[in-house]
Amino acid sequence: MSIAVITADITTLAADAIVNAANETLLGGGGVDGAIHRAAGPQLLAACRALPQTAPGVRCPTGEARLTPGFALPARFVIHTVGPVWHGGGHGEAALLASCHRNALRLAREHGLRRLAFPAISCGVYGYPPPLAAAVAVTTLHEALAAHPDFELTLCCYGEGMRAVFQAALDAVA
Repeated sequence: MSIAVITADITTLAADAIVNAANETLLGGGGVDGAIHRAAGPQLLAACRALPQTAPGVRCPTGEARLTPGFALPARFVIHTVGPVWHGGGHGEAALLASCHRNALRLAREHGLRRLAFPAISCGVYGYPPPLAAAVAVTTLHEALAAHPDFELTLCCYGEGMRAVFQAALDAVA
């Protein structure tokens, strides 16, 4: 089983797919979402616009995932997922965050992708406390690896502080 925690810019990773912490429109935004859209180029926005809406303005409901090519990114694909906004933890946030990770892995399996990089989903403007998000992410990915040990998963954190939080969560389950 392989899960690594690194400090890096996810847009520079040559993986089969990088996971985008997107919003429901999939039309770009701030944080990692904006960085991925900028690095991939305008074709990514066009590909996202082409995805069907499940409700007005919603191409990917919270907890679900969608796949597009990576275009100008070193990664072949982008798996877009929408994490939950933190509302104190009593509104199903943990289940939705776990669903983000499971659905990203499901899409990867369906498309024969093994090497994936995940950002710290929901830890930016969505306000999820990083230690709680890291525990959900690591536990969910660890469970998935038990069933599908061929995955090579990277938790890609933009800063050293976030990397330390995710590494501590990984150390706790290893």
